Amino acid sequence: MIQQRAATECRPYSMSQPVVIGIGGFASNVGKTTLLCELLRAFPGWEAIKTTRGHYRSCGKDPHACCVSHLLAAEPVIRSGRDGTYEPGKDTGRYWEAGASNVHWMIATDDQVEAGIKLALGQVKAEGVFVEGNSFARFVPVDFFIMVRRSDDNKIKKSAKQVLDHADAIYVSGADPQDLESLIDRIRSVVEKELSSAVA
Repeated sequence: MIQQRAATECRPYSMSQPVVIGIGGFASNVGKTTLLCELLRAFPGWEAIKTTRGHYRSCGKDPHACCVSHLLAAEPVIRSGRDGTYEPGKDTGRYWEAGASNVHWMIATDDQVEAGIKLALGQVKAEGVFVEGNSFARFVPVDFFIMVRRSDDNKIKKSAKQVLDHADAIYVSGADPQDLESLIDRIRSVVEKELSSAVA
């Protein structure tokens, strides 16, 4: 099922910047990466950005599974290209396997997210990019923003509440396959409008 809001006016587009499609989530493990990979298959040649917020302390989870504190620096860290981002089983590895033409991984503290996403978007060479995450949407124009939730879970984390008003669509993972096709069609319409405005 896709819940959607009324269409909004697209931002001015230029050939020097990519079309930005955001994929956020109500909570962890709701299917954001799965959806992003489906979208990469539908948009050959597009790039992907994974955004990760970290902190200088243990997050309480298995450090080998999720902790990025050892990667944090005085400035946001951007890893790009297959050598810097491909790892089987990880989100960025799945992006490559789904056909991304390039993958960028932004690692930042809460205070570095704005600078980090702007740096990451500056690395994009394709006409469009899919960005996975919530917080980045508060700092850069997003042409179409999707929030993903599970049908059996209504929990919503703080970062999702902060950007829920930005959502153009709410996608319920694991629902009717026709919902995915409908979502892809909506994104194609946005992309066509943005690209046509760039050459008008």
